[in-house]
Amino acid sequence: MATRKNTQPPARHAADSHDLIRVHGARVNNLKDVSIEIPKRRLTVFTGVSGSGKSSLVFDTIAAESQRLINETYSAFVQGFMPTLARPEVDVLDGLTTAIIVDQQRMGGDPRSTVGTATDANAMLRILFSRLGKPYIGSPKAFSFNVASISGAGAVTVERGGQTVKERRSFSITGGMCPRCEGRGSVTDLDLTQLYDDSKSLNDGALTVPGYKPGGWSYRLYSESGLYDADKPIRKYTKRELYDFLHREPVRMKIAGINMTYEGLIPRIQKSMLAKDRESMQPHIREFVDRAVTFTTCPDCDGTRLTEAARSSKIREVSIADACAMQISDLAAWVDSLDEPSVAPLLATLHHTLESFVEIGLGYLSLDRPAGTLSGGEAQRVKMIRHLGSSLTDTTYVFDEPTTGLHPHDIQRMNGLLMRLRDKGNTVLVVEHKPETIAIADHVVDLGPGAGTAGGTVCFEGTVDGLRKGGTITGRHFDDRAALKATVRKPTGALPIRGAAKHNLRDVDVDIPLGVLTVITGVAGSGKSSLIHGSIQAGEGVVSIDQGAIRGSRRSNPATYTGLLDPIRKAFAKVHGVKPALFSANSEGACPTCNGAGVVYTDLAMMAGVATTCEDCEGKRFQASVLDYHLGGRDISEVLAMPVTEALEFFGSGEAATPAAHRILDRLADVGLGYVSLGQPLTTLSGGERQRLKLATHMSDKGGVYVLDEPTTGLHLADVEQLLGLLDRLVDSGKSVIVIEHHQAVMAHADWIVDLGPGAGHDGGRIVFEGTPADLVADRSTLTGEHLAAYVGA
Repeated sequence: MATRKNTQPPARHAADSHDLIRVHGARVNNLKDVSIEIPKRRLTVFTGVSGSGKSSLVFDTIAAESQRLINETYSAFVQGFMPTLARPEVDVLDGLTTAIIVDQQRMGGDPRSTVGTATDANAMLRILFSRLGKPYIGSPKAFSFNVASISGAGAVTVERGGQTVKERRSFSITGGMCPRCEGRGSVTDLDLTQLYDDSKSLNDGALTVPGYKPGGWSYRLYSESGLYDADKPIRKYTKRELYDFLHREPVRMKIAGINMTYEGLIPRIQKSMLAKDRESMQPHIREFVDRAVTFTTCPDCDGTRLTEAARSSKIREVSIADACAMQISDLAAWVDSLDEPSVAPLLATLHHTLESFVEIGLGYLSLDRPAGTLSGGEAQRVKMIRHLGSSLTDTTYVFDEPTTGLHPHDIQRMNGLLMRLRDKGNTVLVVEHKPETIAIADHVVDLGPGAGTAGGTVCFEGTVDGLRKGGTITGRHFDDRAALKATVRKPTGALPIRGAAKHNLRDVDVDIPLGVLTVITGVAGSGKSSLIHGSIQAGEGVVSIDQGAIRGSRRSNPATYTGLLDPIRKAFAKVHGVKPALFSANSEGACPTCNGAGVVYTDLAMMAGVATTCEDCEGKRFQASVLDYHLGGRDISEVLAMPVTEALEFFGSGEAATPAAHRILDRLADVGLGYVSLGQPLTTLSGGERQRLKLATHMSDKGGVYVLDEPTTGLHLADVEQLLGLLDRLVDSGKSVIVIEHHQAVMAHADWIVDLGPGAGHDGGRIVFEGTPADLVADRSTLTGEHLAAYVGA
């Protein structure tokens, strides 16, 4: 008798049933009870208009909870030294794996932070030179520009065998830091003519430093110190008097009957102004610092940041300073040529790190490039370096627009890297707008339908084909392709650039046409920013809007950032005859219980802090008495809660009509921020929203030439159309607009294109095409031409 075989598949193991990341009831920022299931070990792309809630779901919910759970595995002692993370507002988060976040946050702006120090390549190079460098000068510290050389000697008391014995001890550390510039590579000189007028006396108002007004305490510190004659012109001071005025070290003394610390003007300004981050300064202070401070390359180390000893030790005639200054692709070849069995593992790891730079399209950088000068896209790819060769699997990688700052040619390479990470068995979550990257997704989550309060729901979940047919904003715009313009504008003049040689530029001569929309393009690292920002300085008639991050605390909002709050406060104050400061939550009108924050924060050490709505002001941030003053039937907290479109109507007519406020609101609506409320904290705005907020702020600047650096960063396909309309309006109003951009829709819309290349780093730095977009497509002689032709279907 034949026996029947059991054809039932073996029962699935319980451990294999966790193939989904489940999110239920997510309410972070503008998310409205979002519930989704994300497949593991697949590439999922999150898309939707700027401000629809993509980052809130991916970064602030999924990635944040994963990191919080990992942090909780450490002891309470270790957690005390780590950033505390609150649990996101979500009902259920299931199936999470370890999350590695690769975001677009700019790398530290510390002047000593370089590409080499940020990626550990410098650490490996230092070990290499300490082992193989001739002559031998010391340990790896001797090659570090962050370690100063110090030495000391003295007596120490030691308890030994019941007796106290005094012994002489000495120590010395050999560091590589240049003593003149302290490892910064440049030295600062103060232009004294910007600090004071030496033809006047202090009593005649000689000091010209912002904040040093006659009669103020900062001024009286010098005019009433008694160390020199305040009625004598500064140019007639003796050597001793000039030293006391400019350089004297801090000393306690009685000035105007009050005990105060006196110190020379130069150290005082260095501590109070120059030690601060330039971006966080108030505009008038920044303007003064730019005027008064000159940065010059350090004459002792020639900008290498290293001591003479560190530069004297060489491997095959190459010092560590030479190695760091090389283009990384060249440095990788040099490291590969070293055949030293004694350091073979070190060479292999260093070579792999350098090759990863080349593979990811950053071979044109050098290790001594300051980290603060990298663009958002470059910074993100530098952070990717350490994950490329990782043996980890079943990890969740979270990327924030990895194609930012990439030419269409480089996007293909980035897509390959994302798929490689997935194919190793990892879950890859990508927030992205570019159709080329959305197209490679295994799973797509489209959020929307609108932005801000109009968003925060899942409009579509499924495959890319399903998205195309789904009817959402992203689906409808997915296959949009901008057509080349039938006619282009004629230039009204030209802006000549001659002999541009910054970074990798090779004595470039070019005439930028005026009165039209000019797009500067080329592969990443070809020299676009060097050409424009290096040759066209912001200032006289030029408004430059770069990719610099918007700085702002949770107290900052669109109203304070754009200057909109000033005319609003004045309008309230004028109607009621009170001080404008009453209508500021950062000044006199602030609720005394929460100091105008709207919430009371309770620090719980290593546990996540708790923020509770202030009971006195109920989160409105103002004193109750301030809320009794109304303008057009609304109090100040109600005005700050208005979205831009409502405020535009409110301040446009009637009792509340305020032309100054209306003009600023008009610009905010122009850049597509009509849905953002005036008092929304800057920290809750998405990257694309911050970029447009910056654009709206600078649109009021007086200037005939506007320079924009990748304004499509963080913008949805639908938002790009609105941006093109805005650029057209700027040009039609008589402005000249120069845009550094990779987006094909912007290129197709241009009147004139300047294409740099042909490659990156020392393979670029030349102009490979100048002309109209139609000519570039017909020519197809460059990488940009090929991709633009494919985009417009030519």
